[in-house]
Amino acid sequence: MLIRTLSTLDCTKLLAANRFARLACAKDGQPYVVPLYYAHSDNHLYAFSMLGKKIDWMRSNPLVSVQVDERSPGRAWKSVVVDGRYEELPDRIGHKLQRDHAWTLLSRHADWWEPGALKPGTPSTADDLPHVFFRIFVADVSGREATES
Repeated sequence: MLIRTLSTLDCTKLLAANRFARLACAKDGQPYVVPLYYAHSDNHLYAFSMLGKKIDWMRSNPLVSVQVDERSPGRAWKSVVVDGRYEELPDRIGHKLQRDHAWTLLSRHADWWEPGALKPGTPSTADDLPHVFFRIFVADVSGREATES
């Protein structure tokens, strides 16, 4: 097994090629990790969620990390970690273009809204519940790759 560091370009390619990640946020010294569907564009990860714990925590502490990985046949893998900052895209003047951009990127996939819109114990139609579009500014990115030698 050979481990190598990925270049920034390789990390960016992996982020752009995927849409499922793990989001880590923290509040009062307690970490919290959740799955997240995202879209990558312009040094940001765009996402959607209903109000809940992760939104509350990111509002409280906007510093987050996101981890994306790919597995290959055998024991090979790639993993990228983003250190970034949560930025909410509210539905008001001054954020409309960014919010529309997020919607356009995310809606390229038929099921983009499901992880963020469906909550345990709520009906599958959550049109009347508040929702949040947000993005994570990619402040730093690093990655590694394992290949079988």
